[in-house]
Order: sequence, then structure tokens, then C-alpha cells
Amino acid sequence: MKYLTLLRRYLPTRKEIEQMRYLHIFGDRLKQHELWHFTRQSTAKGAGIGLFCAFLPMPFEMVAAIFLASLMRANLPLAVGAVWISNPLTWIPLYTPPYLLGAKILGVAPVKLSEIGVLELGWHYTALWLGCLIFGICLGLAAHFTISLLWSGQIRQRWRHRIATRTAKKLHQKKVSAEN
Repeated sequence: MKYLTLLRRYLPTRKEIEQMRYLHIFGDRLKQHELWHFTRQSTAKGAGIGLFCAFLPMPFEMVAAIFLASLMRANLPLAVGAVWISNPLTWIPLYTPPYLLGAKILGVAPVKLSEIGVLELGWHYTALWLGCLIFGICLGLAAHFTISLLWSGQIRQRWRHRIATRTAKKLHQKKVSAEN
């Protein structure tokens, strides 16, 4: 799988993650064997968890992703890597649609950033959180199911290719034996 080798090049290794000081709160949880392998289920779970945590409007989303990945036995490097889509350069385009959705659900009129006051901050922060939770859950589930479908589709394609190769080989053997 070409994408996995490319992905592994950019994701942090087990040793790199274990050396992060603030992760010692997890103890031996990070040493679980399942957290470091790219299987269909763990990869799909890791991507879903990472996207969900990327939409959490809080600092240290990586810690939340590590906790959820170790709890659900998902691929830890992929969960941590997917969180990185949320960074100071992407906050405005990433959080604006969830904020607008949350504001619409709560019935709060969206306010320009320059006009927001301390009293209004509570409602707008609640709207941001509500919208981000909805977006995070939807995108996390979509990523999980998309990866699962693509992975199983690739497996079916490989099986079809193997069957076609075996059939062609048998036909070639019959043709050679018939000529003799």
C-alpha cells in the first residue's frame, strides 16, 4: 500500500511520542501493541479520532486524541497526525462553519470578532463548542467509514486480481498440455 508508506514517513514514531514529557500521564497505555499497527480497523478509528479531536476548540487536542486512541485501541500516530490540521493558520477557516452552525442552533446572532464583548463570549463560546462537536463527530465518522470502505475495496480488488492471475495461469497450462 503506497499511501501507508508515505503516511508513515510524516507521522511521529512510537519513540518520538513516548519521549514527549506531558504524555507520561498515560503510563504504560502507550505501549499497547495495537496502537502502533496499521490495520483496517485501527487506521479507520485513528483517522476518525484525530479529525474529531482536531475540531475541539481547546489547547492540547493531541492529548485528547492520545487518550481516545488508547481507550479505543486506534492507530495512535494517525490520530495524532490528523489533529495537526488544526493549527493557528487553519483556525479561522476550520472553526467558522462550526461556529455559524452552533449559533444557528442556539439561536444566537453571529457577531463579528471585533464586536464581541465579555458577556457575549459565553454564548458564542457555547455556539463554537456545539458546532465543533457536531462537525467533529460527523467528519470523524465519515473518515472512519470512508477508510474502512476504501480499505476493503482494495482487498476485494487484490482478490479479483489473484483469481484472474490464477485462472490465466491454469488456462495457459491447459493450452500448453493440449499442444503436446
